[in-house]
Amino acid sequence: MKIRYSGPVELHEPVHRCQYRVIYADTDTGGVVYYGNYLRLFEIGRTEFMRSRLRVSYRELEAQGIILPVVESYVRYKAPARYDDLLEICSSLGGYSRISIRFHHEIKCCRSGRLLVRGFTIHAATDRSGSLTRLPGGLYSGIGRLAESG
Repeated sequence: MKIRYSGPVELHEPVHRCQYRVIYADTDTGGVVYYGNYLRLFEIGRTEFMRSRLRVSYRELEAQGIILPVVESYVRYKAPARYDDLLEICSSLGGYSRISIRFHHEIKCCRSGRLLVRGFTIHAATDRSGSLTRLPGGLYSGIGRLAESG
């Protein structure tokens, strides 16, 4: 699965699911989750996807000198989340190349099942100085195996 920079945001198996309860600090004065906080929820989903599906943590990548900054993001807001809502964050691999990974995300309300947000983030592999570098071989091959199994 090569990385695509356009097209629909769709989840592909395997999908990692985790839950998050909205705290008061996540909301704006209108009582709904502030729009920028959804990218933080995407990060929670992506981090847990990598930990559970790829068996690697950001801490381990950083120890190898690899940083995965966000280079592109997209969020489509469908409905608001509110304080104390229990959310389900769904994350999957959207594509990859030797130097980047794309993750797809959906956030739903657990109570109603309603889709609240859909989007993606693209991450480039860099070294500590910010120069592009290749994904570590083990991570790259693990992503490949995961993409083929889905």
